[in-house]
Amino acid sequence: MKRQTWKAQTWIPSACALAVALAMPSMASAADDGAKVERLEVTGSRIKRTDLEGPSPIQSIGKEDIANMGLDNLQQLLEKMPANGAGAFSTRGNSQDSTANGSASISLRGLGPDATLVLINGRRVAISSFAEGVSNSFVDINNIPVSAIERIDILKDGASAIYGSDAIAGVVNIILKKDIEGIEVNLGYGGALGPTYDEKTANLLWGTKSDKGSASIILDYFNNSTLGADEMGRFGTANQEPYGGDDNRSSRGYPGYFYVDGVKTPDPDCPADRLTGSGSCLFDYGPYNLTIPAAERVGAIGQFEYFVGEDVTAFLEVAAQHNTSEAGGAPTPLDESAGLTVPGTHPDNPWGKDIQIGRYRTVDAGARRWDIQSDSLRLVAGLKGTLNDAWDWEMAAQKGRQAQIQSGDRSMGWVRVDYLQREIDAGNYNPFGAAVNSPEVIDAITTSLVRQGVSHMTAYNANITGQAFTLAERDVMMAAGVEYREEDVRDVPDEQFQRGLIFGTEAVSAEAARDQWAAYAEFSVPVTDSFELQLAGRYDNYSDFGTTTNPKVGFQWGITDELTARGSWATGFRAPSLAQIGLGPSQESLFLDDTYFCAANGLPQSECENLDQNFLFSGNKDLDAEESESWNVGMIYAPSQEFDISFDWFNILQDNKIDKLEPQAVYDANCANQNSPICKRLPPVGTDSLGTIDKILSSFVNLSSQEVQGIDLSSHYRMELDSYGELKFGLEYSYLINFEKVDSEGVLTDWTGKYRYPEHRWLGTTNWVMDNFAANLNLTYTGEFADYNETRTVDGQLLVDMSASYRFSETLKWTVGLNNVLDEEPPFAIGDGDADLYGYVMATHNPMGRYAYIKMSMNF
Repeated sequence: MKRQTWKAQTWIPSACALAVALAMPSMASAADDGAKVERLEVTGSRIKRTDLEGPSPIQSIGKEDIANMGLDNLQQLLEKMPANGAGAFSTRGNSQDSTANGSASISLRGLGPDATLVLINGRRVAISSFAEGVSNSFVDINNIPVSAIERIDILKDGASAIYGSDAIAGVVNIILKKDIEGIEVNLGYGGALGPTYDEKTANLLWGTKSDKGSASIILDYFNNSTLGADEMGRFGTANQEPYGGDDNRSSRGYPGYFYVDGVKTPDPDCPADRLTGSGSCLFDYGPYNLTIPAAERVGAIGQFEYFVGEDVTAFLEVAAQHNTSEAGGAPTPLDESAGLTVPGTHPDNPWGKDIQIGRYRTVDAGARRWDIQSDSLRLVAGLKGTLNDAWDWEMAAQKGRQAQIQSGDRSMGWVRVDYLQREIDAGNYNPFGAAVNSPEVIDAITTSLVRQGVSHMTAYNANITGQAFTLAERDVMMAAGVEYREEDVRDVPDEQFQRGLIFGTEAVSAEAARDQWAAYAEFSVPVTDSFELQLAGRYDNYSDFGTTTNPKVGFQWGITDELTARGSWATGFRAPSLAQIGLGPSQESLFLDDTYFCAANGLPQSECENLDQNFLFSGNKDLDAEESESWNVGMIYAPSQEFDISFDWFNILQDNKIDKLEPQAVYDANCANQNSPICKRLPPVGTDSLGTIDKILSSFVNLSSQEVQGIDLSSHYRMELDSYGELKFGLEYSYLINFEKVDSEGVLTDWTGKYRYPEHRWLGTTNWVMDNFAANLNLTYTGEFADYNETRTVDGQLLVDMSASYRFSETLKWTVGLNNVLDEEPPFAIGDGDADLYGYVMATHNPMGRYAYIKMSMNF
């Protein structure tokens, strides 16, 4: 694999020559009077230390920073971070065609949610039982309430040697609020200044401390309304031709087309402006989708400590979250594979002879909708303490569970083809002329259905950290531990999907389990007074795919009191997800051009473009783990407590990546044959020599690799304004040097600056505090990149957010804010013909517009 592009070779030397590097100023290791200083465990190391910075770069977002952003949704907060990239998804645009409805994720460095490890208080949590993209397991960050967060640590470095699987791109560690005394109540309301969309929040925090221990409880409520695509104007239609884009309207129309004596024939009532040259009647499904689906989240978190003795503490963490949301799409699309016919005796049949239904949509049955319910439970219990004032130890057990139900009833547009055929045969259902059938007939063709999923995690750990020995009169610190974990996942679709009775949506089935144990050790070696060496290694043993050992070497060098260098090298891995191993027959709709069909049957190629095809995936028990190698070098310049700047140059190479077989390659190799065992076609109609594609069989293999390289810049500046308070500035900037992927055909492509991979992303923050008044200005920039067809540039976007707060007393504080002050629309883009169909890149840009909010905080 090419390791570096010409662009990187020319850019890096000049950057290095100019760059001085970064991070927060280090804390003193001991007080001047020699008093004992508490050591803390920081993200990226198991060794408790007295300073906040180590060999790996960490972005820490405190609760004050979170409040200044004015966001009550963790996904919306994290998507503003420059380290987040392509591959992240959320409930925005997450319609019924997704396999992870109601969920959200983060994708550090653009390597995917499955390459980013999400922790809560430094511990793993149960994965979502509904995998994204059929088989990508992830932690649903919608289960973490923003009100409960003390800070978020984003470790921008490979960390498998510390944390094990999934930490290829880095770690997002959510630290929960704990040291609470008294009662705090927060209420909030916000709404879009345009479409009818709003959010409501309420949370209560309670805590107490005593000589015997401490307790804290957090109750949280979040609710948002629906933002329908029908309110989005140009961003809610699949026909983007009037705006310079593609016409992605569906050939599954209302009315549709039929085969009369084997000849494709459009419905006589198809409007002329929707009729294509091949006889299809186009349908705009866009307005039926949900840009932001309604959601409600209720959660409770309790954290308790009890001092058993002077050196032993018992602790307990309990968290429960109940989320409900919805997903939706256009009415049921039907095609030739449904096998529907209309007898010549049907009272509404305009041809008076037996015919076959080609492509048609049951619009009169209503849009399809899902109700999604997610319940998560997390329990951690353990003991921790100290030995001889030199060693800290901990033993803990953890149980985690996430259960999800996705359901729809008869009023939610779910049509069964056998019921529909029965009503057509009886002459009750009229499929011609965009007829609106009676409620009684609609009730007779619809059904209820349910998908159920559950995942479990049971984990045990024991670790110890402290001074291992003295080397050249310097203390060598170490951490060591063992872990054991059991996981299982089960995803069961409605049997009506498995029997092929429900059309137009994806169906996933999966069931797998594994157990794993690991041992690790980490050393912090002070080679000199100013040079620290980090050595770490971890051995993991999995019951299904085998073993893996991963080392890490890092350093931190205090060149001067003001200038520090740091760097690290590590290997990493990602175990195959349980869904990838235990995947049952699972269906996904992907768009392809069936060029073979048109060529064989004498049709213009334009009539076979951008058709959604049914891919049927199955699991692969022979998958190997993905492997990675990462390095990072950087500098930190902190001349004072008021100013710091840091620079980090990073590279992550991920090999043996698990991915689905390239859909186009599977099509090219198999779909020219009517009798292919892989590309299964229906019997040809009339004089055709090739039939319509019914389904294409595929799987997941270790087939590709990808490499990302970039520059991170971070800076903070604080200035005193005398009687005018204090002013603080912050900058987080990420520059993408190259993002290279090797596909299943061995073709290397550099995606830098291409679709969804902007070169530049940054977040600038300004905070002014004077007495009881505070004001914030936040700027979020996403750089330009090429659209999917690389025919034009998707413009960069700068979003401006503002807020102000005033504390009237020790009890009461008010905050008002306005996000997207300039009411910026998402920049126009020609999408991929799959998810991005509405003139903008859904995973990158938010179409909602200006949003105002007000919040009230009360302390007792």
